[in-house]
Amino acid sequence: MEFSRNFYIQKLIDKMNNGRVKMITGIRRCGKSYLLFELFNRYLHEKGVADDQIIRLALDEIPNAKYRNPFELDRYIRTKLTDKTKQYYVFIDEIQFVSEIQNPYVADKDAKLTFIDVVLGLMKVRNADIYVTGSNSKMLSTDILTQFRDRGDEIRVFPLSFAEFSEAYAGEKRNAWLDYYTYGGMPAAATLPTHEEKSRYLRDLFQRTYLKDIVERHDVHNDTVILDDLLNMIASSVGSLTNPTKLSNTFLSGKNIRIRSKTIERY
Repeated sequence: MEFSRNFYIQKLIDKMNNGRVKMITGIRRCGKSYLLFELFNRYLHEKGVADDQIIRLALDEIPNAKYRNPFELDRYIRTKLTDKTKQYYVFIDEIQFVSEIQNPYVADKDAKLTFIDVVLGLMKVRNADIYVTGSNSKMLSTDILTQFRDRGDEIRVFPLSFAEFSEAYAGEKRNAWLDYYTYGGMPAAATLPTHEEKSRYLRDLFQRTYLKDIVERHDVHNDTVILDDLLNMIASSVGSLTNPTKLSNTFLSGKNIRIRSKTIERY
């Protein structure tokens, strides 16, 4: 099952070779890597771009672990930009894996090097067009756009819309709608064959990825079960008005857990 994602492909096409870094952001597993490495890569080939002009690097893969060091990443990309007469397209996937390291050339202990320095440096290479993907707490769009200021364009990717989802059902929109409202638009879930596999995938994705990112980013000290319970309460009352005080009272009456309304408001 393949999804075209033409809306996002067109956004990338419109921003090609504009001298700015293209930052493909979005929640985990919504299809960012597939959009760049498969669909946009295919578009470039169809337009006559040779394979050696497309530099692809997935930083979440173990063979590429050394490139999580900013110096190694920069060195690797620059060794691929060998012909000044060619236009290159640089794809860096999961760039948040790049570590923040001490700048060894200065005495200031606060002088750090990150993927921001690598990308800003590569942007100055006139025949290189830079595309990066990222998710989790290090790549939330407000942080990224602040750091890149006016030198980056964000392409925010969402899970499949129903229009995108139904393309794969060959006109059987009723069946498409049944699956879509049951399992949602996460691309990988749509490709799994059984209800059990789809449910397990979505449950694991929610628990291990989204809750983990929230806890890490906001330094949540309470047991994460409380955060999980809070999300279940809110999800089960969609369409109803509520507020932190009501939710605090629900915790106390229903679970005998005392949690301040201010804490719930922060969550």
